[in-house]
Amino acid sequence: MKNFFNAYKLAGIAMLLLISASCSEDFTNRPPEDALSLDAYYSSNEQVASATNGMYSRTWFQFENKFFWAVTEVGSGNMYTGSSDVNAMRNFSLNGSDPELVNGWSSLWANIAQSNAIINFLADRVSSNVDDAVLQNTIGEAYFMRATAYFYLVRLWGSVPIIENNLDYTTTPNINTNRVEDIYTLIERDYTAAIEKLKEKHRTANYADNGHVSKGSAKAMLAKVYLYEKKYTESRAMAEEVINSGEFKLLGGAELPTKSFADLFLYTNNNNEESIFALQWKGDGNYGSGNNCNTQFGISTATVSTSNASYGGVFGPSQDIMAAYSLGDLRRKETIMFPGATYPNIKVVPSGGTLTVPAADQIGGQGAGAAIKKYCIGIVNGSVTGPADNWAMMDNNTYIMRYADLLLIHAEAVLAGGASTSDASALSSFNAVRNRAGLSSLSSITFDDIFKERRLELCFEGDYWFDLGRIPRAQAIAIMAAQNRGNRDFEEHFTPEEGDFLLPYPDNDVAKNPLLIQPPVPYTFD
Repeated sequence: MKNFFNAYKLAGIAMLLLISASCSEDFTNRPPEDALSLDAYYSSNEQVASATNGMYSRTWFQFENKFFWAVTEVGSGNMYTGSSDVNAMRNFSLNGSDPELVNGWSSLWANIAQSNAIINFLADRVSSNVDDAVLQNTIGEAYFMRATAYFYLVRLWGSVPIIENNLDYTTTPNINTNRVEDIYTLIERDYTAAIEKLKEKHRTANYADNGHVSKGSAKAMLAKVYLYEKKYTESRAMAEEVINSGEFKLLGGAELPTKSFADLFLYTNNNNEESIFALQWKGDGNYGSGNNCNTQFGISTATVSTSNASYGGVFGPSQDIMAAYSLGDLRRKETIMFPGATYPNIKVVPSGGTLTVPAADQIGGQGAGAAIKKYCIGIVNGSVTGPADNWAMMDNNTYIMRYADLLLIHAEAVLAGGASTSDASALSSFNAVRNRAGLSSLSSITFDDIFKERRLELCFEGDYWFDLGRIPRAQAIAIMAAQNRGNRDFEEHFTPEEGDFLLPYPDNDVAKNPLLIQPPVPYTFD
């Protein structure tokens, strides 16, 4: 990936990259970059609608491949790893020269560059044959993607530069960071623009229609942003708009009782009714088009492997998270593979049989004594798993947000920082998530109840690090210091410092632009 400063120059390049997206609404077929001219490419509704396809996968790959898990899950204490390329956050030793830090940073800026290209230039590159509703929806997707990239940037790094048009900085090698409050203003504005432009959608069992984000997706993400800003009234209102729309449903909830929590992570359920926004992996022969989690999370030993490759188990569950689930919690088995558990849907090598998890000392995953189940779907097994590419990457989606998250956001927004609540709507949202997990309803809930439920529900989905980051710092430090962050053989404890909750800027970018480490400046919006 190009570094941050090359991203300033990506506006023109990004327009060329747009043509690498599919020529249909399917994410499968991507023509060569030199196959179409810009004028010809945007001559139909189908071509315009497909302009964002690549932004649901390849632009996110270096963010999601290792960096995302190494920071959010290893850093939060949900995952364990001893692998040198991804273990710095286990003991809070991450520095600006870390290659995966650079990958994650660069990936987010690539998303912003691609989004900016569409927002600023697409309207001038479509023919009169293109319906305005189609054009506006595509631009709305770009606003959604830019907002999402900045939402990650501000939570991971704090102050970063606001770039709304890359061409504004082609001759400016040095650029200030902007204040956190201004970045949140941009995020709010972008999601609001997305809400205005995106199509409404009602998600059904026709999952092929659900890959692209909708008006409801943008509202759900904005509800989450408001919660982080402690704008509880706005967060509640936005969450209730989404809930009342009926667009999304819990798999295994009252409206879909024949489904279950386990069904969320099956390849066949990509873009299900609960999916608000998910990365759309589709192997196409190019590195970086598929999902690598099946290999990185799965069991890999001499006798049993759930990966299509000869390696695996880069990440395992932490000792801390393994003790967090009650035995009656249906999410436990579908989140962590404990010794003796069986998974009929997972085929393994070399036997080709179905998986029975071996003894603790026979499991890969860095000596954790268990393995990660979420996103682990096993070796290729026909339509159950879909194909694997030459790098053993597969096509199962990665969730960025799903409906259970929104329901817990709604409950917290109703609580609004209070000690507890018995509000019927908050309890309805909260207990829907618990009941789906096989747990009994609560008649009153506190923030600690919601905080715990979020960890159990969204474990290995990248949220716990950010949840820790938004509670009082002393409380977060105490939680993390108490975690056993070692493996099954060696208990280890590490205590983060205040500065560990924001990541360092990449060293190379700081060397090129010393303003990155100067105090942020206000941003002037048009």
